Amino acid sequence: MNADFGKRLVIISNRLPFSIEKKQGKWETTPGSGGLVTALAPVLRDRGGLWIGWLGTDSSGDMTGYVQAAEKNAGFSMLPVILSRDEIDLYYRGLSNEVIWPLFHDMPSYCRFELRYWDAYLDVNARFASVIYKNTTADDFIWVHDYHLICVGSELRKLGLKNRVGFFLHIPFPSLDIFIKLPWRSEFLRALLDYDLIGFQTIRDRRNFIQCIRQFLKGASVHGKGQVVSVEFEGREIRLGYFPISIDYGEFSRLAKRKQVADAAWYIHEDIPDRKIVLGVDRLDYSKGILNRMKAFGRLLDKYPDLIRKITLFQVIVPSRRNIPVYENLKIEIERLVGEINGKYTRSGWIPIHYIFGSLSQTDLLARYRSSEIALVTPLKDGMNLVAKEYCASSVEQTGVLILSEFAGAAAQLQRGALLVNPYNIEEIADAIHRAFRMTEKEMKVRMSLMQRSIARQDIYWWVNSFLQAAISGNLDDFPHLEEYIPRMNIF
Repeated sequence: MNADFGKRLVIISNRLPFSIEKKQGKWETTPGSGGLVTALAPVLRDRGGLWIGWLGTDSSGDMTGYVQAAEKNAGFSMLPVILSRDEIDLYYRGLSNEVIWPLFHDMPSYCRFELRYWDAYLDVNARFASVIYKNTTADDFIWVHDYHLICVGSELRKLGLKNRVGFFLHIPFPSLDIFIKLPWRSEFLRALLDYDLIGFQTIRDRRNFIQCIRQFLKGASVHGKGQVVSVEFEGREIRLGYFPISIDYGEFSRLAKRKQVADAAWYIHEDIPDRKIVLGVDRLDYSKGILNRMKAFGRLLDKYPDLIRKITLFQVIVPSRRNIPVYENLKIEIERLVGEINGKYTRSGWIPIHYIFGSLSQTDLLARYRSSEIALVTPLKDGMNLVAKEYCASSVEQTGVLILSEFAGAAAQLQRGALLVNPYNIEEIADAIHRAFRMTEKEMKVRMSLMQRSIARQDIYWWVNSFLQAAISGNLDDFPHLEEYIPRMNIF
């Protein structure tokens, strides 16, 4: 273990907070997206921390310049882990996204249980552990994130690392009757118990995990109550907590009030005057309930024809995992359904669904949030879903209505203000949209105010501090802002 660095918060995730890919023969960098980057990048900024992850490419060429440029903009050090094309296919597309992702989202029919996936997953987790071990000191707190790297903790212990190591699972943890289908179920549970603290999004996820360890790990005993409990297993004590992830509420709220955002929001409504906008923003994924949402919007127009010409759905789909066939097939089906609904209901000067496939700039996204009277966040299953929280933080006038799946982790926190729906119930979603359309401004403001206060109180800094308090009896003040962050380490 290298002893040349100071005390730091070390973040480990599958991806660095930016990715790189070759387009038309030239390398291009893209800022990271998704909940993890949204949540952690502002927290780690200028604290002398380190982020270790994959670059998103199979290239083994010299990426030093790209990493250094990303570090300068981010305000913390980054260290890439290089993966081969085969490792990407088997570890990332294979076990991570064709086994763990669908299984943990209660969709075992999408799973492909192949031994070669498992072997590659262990190899890559061991690679990550080796990079961590060589680039940290005994003073660093190591925080591993998400389902791609469940076994990193156990690989670190094999190397003799004594640091306190935390793990946070950003996706749901499945119930016993789903988890039991995993061929490597005991190995996963034992690997998780090599961490010092395991964090889950909700109390339900933690409860599911406890049921599984009681079933498959004889001798494990659970003690305590409240947000954090303890497990004793094979002479070790492991803490289990639930810590609902959040956003930088103050920053989102501030950015949403900028003039360029307000102007962009005004132009959106100027293009479709006298209509209420319903907004969906999702990564391309079958867990997001996009098809059911489209069907519900079509059902809305069937059941409430008075809304024709008065309401429009903007559906933004951010590309994701395009090289996995099930995702490409989902894109085709979404576009077919959009065409079907628009073909049936389009009138002169009015199109029911505006479909956008691509990423939005920060200003465009915030303008979409501000200009939309209704947000439709209806995943079939989701660890948290930060789009729901971003929408609320961006509601400057407090006149937006959030329709939220009861199976999103955010539902536990936002249930008093959101309209909760069963994402499998097409009729219920359609009725919720109709209710939101007719809702009085007074009720909107009351509901939105409740959600905004809750998100502002439990923002991203609350989340990090809650985890650090449970892990090391510390908080972010233990990793103070630095005028100059620690220089980057060697590339592996």
